[in-house]
Amino acid sequence: MLTDIEIRKAKYKNKNQPNEWPSVYKLSDQGGLYIEIRSSGSKLWRYRYRIDGKESVFAIGAYPEISLEKAREVHKGARQLVKQGIHPSHARSANKAEQIAKNKTTFKAVALEWIEQGKAGGWSGYYLRQVEHSLKNDVYPAIGGLPIRSISPAQLLEILKRIEKRGAVTVALNIRGWFSQIFRFAVSTLRADSDPAAALRGAIKRGKVQHSKPLSKSELAKLEGKIDECGGNQQTKIALRLLMHTFLRTGELRQAKWSEVDLEGCTWTIPAERMKMREKHIVPLSRQAIVLLAELHSLTGSREHLFPNKRKPKTCMSNTTINRCLERMGYAGQFSGHGFRATASTLLNEMAYRPDLIERQLAHKERNRVRASYNQAEYIKERTEMMQHWSDFIDNLMKGDNVLPIRSEVRIG
Repeated sequence: MLTDIEIRKAKYKNKNQPNEWPSVYKLSDQGGLYIEIRSSGSKLWRYRYRIDGKESVFAIGAYPEISLEKAREVHKGARQLVKQGIHPSHARSANKAEQIAKNKTTFKAVALEWIEQGKAGGWSGYYLRQVEHSLKNDVYPAIGGLPIRSISPAQLLEILKRIEKRGAVTVALNIRGWFSQIFRFAVSTLRADSDPAAALRGAIKRGKVQHSKPLSKSELAKLEGKIDECGGNQQTKIALRLLMHTFLRTGELRQAKWSEVDLEGCTWTIPAERMKMREKHIVPLSRQAIVLLAELHSLTGSREHLFPNKRKPKTCMSNTTINRCLERMGYAGQFSGHGFRATASTLLNEMAYRPDLIERQLAHKERNRVRASYNQAEYIKERTEMMQHWSDFIDNLMKGDNVLPIRSEVRIG
């Protein structure tokens, strides 16, 4: 039987010199196990065996990566297979194929396929980054390498509770929904039997949200007056005021590109892929909005985005910047960037503007098919007048005019 010292000391000797070992020679251990010393200096474990009278050699691996002890362990298992008439190399190939198949059924592998399907289905860039970032940071480290069929509701709940504990309730709710979509995708591709996340509906409770509560006239004037005190940079202050004058969604504003803005034509055209309802949206720009955009252009006009990220200039402003600024102004838990939409909707309705004009400006999906088919260009003139009236109204509030102008036209329900 071999010893480890004997194997370590074994050296190649030139076959052309007399009385020396051949260029390749063997050191035998037991039961057909031997180590082959090659001219290259490599030492390779081999197992010679017979099945049906035919001799074969099974390659175990290289020394010292495969130690003497490990080689004997593998040899023992291989001998058992030979006794059953199974070639060890065939068994290894089958095991490798099985492992490759298992790798394709891990949670991460299935999730990546699901993401590719989503990209092909038209996910927005922002939504894609949101999904990939959340799964990479909160999910893959815990269950990414596990066979998806083996994952239990308890394991998913542990992930969600950990996220909830750090205060990211919205992230936890999003991930719970993505869990279900991934598992349903796995079921449809025969890699899972059910959706364990379905049992977790209601496990994470969304707190009472008041961020979209509309502001009164006096509250709106007060907020506008405090923007310069928020401590953010000038770009953030302009972002807040543009939200106030255009009442866009914060994501639509943050991700805006200068190619979308026509300062001379006084319009801002947001492409369908960046809109929640996947429809192109035209925003008529008031004189006040044009002034703000002109100032912003002097700051960021050389960039692709209106609001470039400070740390990553090729990307847009962070999704937390606007709300963090409002929090510093004292509106934490009371008002968010999205609240400008509710405020504008409430006050414009009080001004007796037609609901269909307001809903079109808010880019809400029109449920009435007849109205939905009505060319949005037909609304541009009226919406332009409404947006200028709205900006003038904000200016009047700042001058102390607390009178709400009432339009005399008949409202259309």
